[in-house]
Amino acid sequence: MNPCALILAAGRGERMRPLTDTMPKPLLRVGGKSLVDWHLERLAAAGIRRIVINHAHLGEQLEAAVGDGSRWGVQVAWSREGTALETGGGIVNALGLLGADPFVVVSGDIYTDFDFSRLADVAGAIARDPAGRAAHFVLVDNPPFHPAGDMGLAHGRVRRDGPLLTYANIAVFHPALFAGIAPGTHLRLFPWAYRFVDEGRVTGERFAGAWENVGTPAQLAELDRRLAR
Repeated sequence: MNPCALILAAGRGERMRPLTDTMPKPLLRVGGKSLVDWHLERLAAAGIRRIVINHAHLGEQLEAAVGDGSRWGVQVAWSREGTALETGGGIVNALGLLGADPFVVVSGDIYTDFDFSRLADVAGAIARDPAGRAAHFVLVDNPPFHPAGDMGLAHGRVRRDGPLLTYANIAVFHPALFAGIAPGTHLRLFPWAYRFVDEGRVTGERFAGAWENVGTPAQLAELDRRLAR
């Protein structure tokens, strides 16, 4: 199937201040492009044509920069939040734009060369059996700023124990997971989503390619130097 995608772009980016005092974090540039440009290019290359972007902090700048998405050959819809609703709340607020099928979620403040086309089959599998497989998480090796990790992976299923990896802020969700939560609710994705891990309904994969959680101006500058090389 050809899933819809949600780019999460509503965060304030406190650790990136003062850069984010006047610009939303996904518009910060590395390698000659903004972070959101990289995502839009790679989602379009993967055949994903319907993209929702949520925003709160300085969101009008994001809308002006991205527009309707036609520059990338995609259709962009906007989920506007008065105040940021956290990751889970942002997903809930965007459900009306995402539709009834499983959808891809990616944080707008990471950089990665992950091939999103590999998630099309995952979304199809979740659509066929949401009771047994309701979500899929992409995990990466633990970066220096998060050595403890988040969750384990065994036989293609995410679990709470074992050697821990870090959640890559890339996932596929079935919308039914969020049923009954009112739009506008503030909800952190974790630990809320661990209930589905504990039920054995979350599959996963380890990604070993380029991935950066761009959290500080120093990290942004270092990534920009590496991409320039």
